[in-house]
Amino acid sequence: MTATNQNDESLPSPSTETASQEQEGTTVADVATEELAAALETTLLIKEDNEDNEDKDDTDDNPTKETVDNLAKEALLAMAAWQQQAPEPLRRVAQWIAQGTVKRILVLSGAGVSVAAGIPDFRTPGTGLYDNLASYQLPYPEAVFDVAFYRRRPMPFVKLASELWPGSFCPTLTHSFLTLLHQKGLLQRCYTQNIDGLEHLANLPSEALVECHGHFRTASCIKCGTPADPDHVRSSIVEKCQVPRCVRCQSNVKPDIVFFGEGLPTRFHQLLKPDIREADACLILGTSLAVAPVSHIPDMVAPRTKRILLNRELVGNVNPRKYAARDVFHGGDCDASIEWLAKCLGWWPQLQSMHEEVVRKVATPKKK
Repeated sequence: MTATNQNDESLPSPSTETASQEQEGTTVADVATEELAAALETTLLIKEDNEDNEDKDDTDDNPTKETVDNLAKEALLAMAAWQQQAPEPLRRVAQWIAQGTVKRILVLSGAGVSVAAGIPDFRTPGTGLYDNLASYQLPYPEAVFDVAFYRRRPMPFVKLASELWPGSFCPTLTHSFLTLLHQKGLLQRCYTQNIDGLEHLANLPSEALVECHGHFRTASCIKCGTPADPDHVRSSIVEKCQVPRCVRCQSNVKPDIVFFGEGLPTRFHQLLKPDIREADACLILGTSLAVAPVSHIPDMVAPRTKRILLNRELVGNVNPRKYAARDVFHGGDCDASIEWLAKCLGWWPQLQSMHEEVVRKVATPKKK
C-alpha cells in the first residue's frame, strides 16, 4: 500500500555497490559484517576450548585470554565500521534495541512488506493493484473488496483471488525478520493488514500474529455465515474460476478476508489495547496507513512509545522533525531497510541463514 518515494531521506540499499566499495562484488559493509561474524564465531570456539582445557598445562597451542579479548575487540571494531556505513535513522533504531531502550515492539505491516514476494501493493501508481483492475470494469477500484458489490457481482473478486491465492509466493526477508524478533523476545505482536499468509510460512507463531484483514485459510457464506469447506472453495476459485456457493442457502461464499463493510476479527479488538500498553515501540512497515481502523494504531500508542516508520514515503502522523525524541523514518523498500537494521544489530548472519532456510522449505515440493 505504498507509493513511489520522492523523499530525500531515502538512501541506497546496503546491497548497492559503489566504485569505492567494490571488492570482487562485495561491499565494505558486507566485509565488515562477515569479519564480525567470523571473529565472534572464532571467539566462542576458543572460549569453549579454553573451558575444556582449564585443568591442562598451558601450551603454545592454547589461545590466551588476551587473544580472546583481542578478537572480541576486533569484532566490535568491525561492527563499528559497519554502523558508520548505515543510514542514521537505522543506526538510531539499532541503538535503541541494543541498549534496551526498546524491549517490546508492536509491528504494523502492510502490502509493502510483500512486494518483494511478487505480490503487488494497492496504491503505487502504475504497478499497484488498484491501477490494474481496468479489465474488471469496476465502478471504483475498491469495489473488488466490497461485500455489497460481491453479493451482486462476485466474478471480479473471484478472478483476482485466483491470481493472489496463497501457495505460489515466498516470504520476504522482512517476514523472516519478524520471526527473528519473536525468537529474541522483542516482538509484542505483529498486526498485519496483509491476507497472503506469508508470516505463517516464515514460521511466525500464530499467537504472535493478528491478521487484521483476515485470511484465505477458511471461508463462509456472506449471507448466513455457514462455514464452507476450504478445499472446495479453493478448488472453485483457483482451479475453476467459479463462484463457490453455500451448501445451506446457495448464496455466495468467500474466503474469510475482511471486505469493506465488514467488521475486523474479534482477536484484533481483544488484543490491541493490552498490546499497546505493553509496547515501547511501534514498527510500521510498508503501509500507506490509508485504511481504518488499523491505520489509527500509530496514533493510539503512548507518547513515550517510539514510532519507527520504514516505508517508501512518509505517511500518517509520524513526524521525525516535530517528534524528534520518538519518531524515526527511513525511506525505501522494506527488505533493504531491514537488511541495514539487521547488520547494524549484528543479526545479519542469523537472519540470512533463517531466511535461506525458509526459502528452501517453501521451494521444496510437498510430498503427496
